[in-house]
Amino acid sequence: MPDPKFVLAIDTATAELVVGVAKRGKDGALTVLAESAQATRAHNELLVPTVEAMLRKAGVTYADLDAVVVGCGPGPFTGLRVGMASASAFAQALKIPVYGVVTHDATGLTVEAPSCLVVTDARRREVYWAHYERGTRVAGPDVCAPSAVTVESVDVLSCPLHLRDQLQVAAGEVTYLGPRTAGLIAAADFTAPPAPLVPLYLRRPDAVPPK
Repeated sequence: MPDPKFVLAIDTATAELVVGVAKRGKDGALTVLAESAQATRAHNELLVPTVEAMLRKAGVTYADLDAVVVGCGPGPFTGLRVGMASASAFAQALKIPVYGVVTHDATGLTVEAPSCLVVTDARRREVYWAHYERGTRVAGPDVCAPSAVTVESVDVLSCPLHLRDQLQVAAGEVTYLGPRTAGLIAAADFTAPPAPLVPLYLRRPDAVPPK
């Protein structure tokens, strides 16, 4: 397909609801026209109103959109389902492609430091993590106890503050860089045909249907 011009980005894999609208130039340059990143547990209730608010702010209509990009985790079952189902519904209704990306790539691929470890809260005393070197993912995403992360040292560690002391990782800089519109879109491969969305749960959901 031709390179998309207007792209809607969605991520619900973390505690933040991330929605953004961006414009891609012919040279691939990206301009984020509107973005919202809010910490909430009401992803399901807020997603569509937030999408509509970001479209209005960007001066873009649904009909202008050329593609949707959505973070596919790793993340909890309920959170991923909200974002991915909504992204698929938008794409189907608008007859445009939807591209799934690894949520951690939205951070790790955009960090300019030689090495980066992206960590998010997996709950149940575990973390999701992925390791990047010079913009390439070299390990993960995976899930384990914080003390079991196999990376010893990095230039940049991105993790929620409450997890820092549980990680046995030496880092030159510690920060939290959540998934954002520019990173989500940068992680998408628009040169390839869109593939079916595959959620990265990395473990079984809490709710198990009765046998």
